[in-house]
Amino acid sequence: MRPLIGIPCHNDKSRDEKIPPRFAMSQSYCWALERAGAAPMLIPLLHNEEVLRTLYEQMDGLLLAGGGDVDPARYGERPHSKLWEVDILRDRVEIITARWALADKKPILAVCRGIQALNVAAGGSLYQDLPSQHPSHNDHNWHLKQPRNYRAHQVSVVPDSKLAKVLGTQSVMVNSLHHQAVKEVAPGFRINAIAPDGVIEGMEHVNGCFALAVQWHPEVLAIEDAGMQRLFDALVEESRNRKVTR
Repeated sequence: MRPLIGIPCHNDKSRDEKIPPRFAMSQSYCWALERAGAAPMLIPLLHNEEVLRTLYEQMDGLLLAGGGDVDPARYGERPHSKLWEVDILRDRVEIITARWALADKKPILAVCRGIQALNVAAGGSLYQDLPSQHPSHNDHNWHLKQPRNYRAHQVSVVPDSKLAKVLGTQSVMVNSLHHQAVKEVAPGFRINAIAPDGVIEGMEHVNGCFALAVQWHPEVLAIEDAGMQRLFDALVEESRNRKVTR
């Protein structure tokens, strides 16, 4: 029984005016879920909440993927001068589905932008631009500077956390492709991983709900790193158990 894992897409706006806007998602997430025994289901960014709810009801778990910046209006701030492009419709769909999943205790795995969207959905806030708002010796944005699987820095994992149990380690080298990060952790969550400069690299729900989030991109590393693949395996196992119970 393969559980259905929903992944909200992003708006892919081609520079070629002859190609209409499309919904898209990186293949690596789908492959990691397929290897874990799931059936990935891409969620279009629909305006109609009733239709979105119909799709959500079919899901056994939710994956929030990486991407661009979250609109700061979602956590009560004005745009910073270093804010990148936001996708208003993606914000809406991810935040709605994340809140539904948290309320229903459907398993969630959130990656990079995903940890930020999940934190905002649950009532937290973000650094809009790390270099200017949380300056440090660490460069967290290696996008286009190195291959996406480049291990940029170490992350310390909280020993008694669910993340440590899944990864099987308390220290891990990760890739790093972000300029935003969690600032105030949402109620109901705790930090489970941190970078050497204090940037939050992971969080998890504390009240029995499987909601696990990391700031790096494990889907890129999973094909060569069994520990990273276990993040997707854990999501699928939790989703399968919930599917059987349901």
